[in-house]
Amino acid sequence: MKRQTTSARQTKKLGEEMAKDILALPETNNAIVLALKGELGSGKTTFVQGLAKGLGVQSRVLSPTFLVIKEFELPHTNKTMLYHIDCYRLESSQELLDLGFKSIVANPKNIVVIEWADRVKKILSKDTKWIHFFVTGENSRELDVI
Repeated sequence: MKRQTTSARQTKKLGEEMAKDILALPETNNAIVLALKGELGSGKTTFVQGLAKGLGVQSRVLSPTFLVIKEFELPHTNKTMLYHIDCYRLESSQELLDLGFKSIVANPKNIVVIEWADRVKKILSKDTKWIHFFVTGENSRELDVI
């Protein structure tokens, strides 16, 4: 499914709207994992900010580029935690595994959003939901949800 946005505000709003869809997904044995792929400045973090807002996160959401993983409690949903992961600075999938990635994705009460997910693709499960971000103009973006 392709979605178009023409501003950062619209990209955030799309993330916020997708939060409802994610919360409506049937319970599985593992975390819900969203893998975000796109060039620098394509709207990945902006989308995550909207998604987090839609999930009820009150704190400010910034890219965890230097921390790699940030976690946010989800007190008003059927999920427990939102994990925001940024793989931009990782040199291998093993670095993410060393940070406890397997236990994070093994918990069905977690939602995991991974920026630069293509860098750790080999450790992601086949049921990972991919969202590709494309810059189509100065403020416009296309999101391809696979």
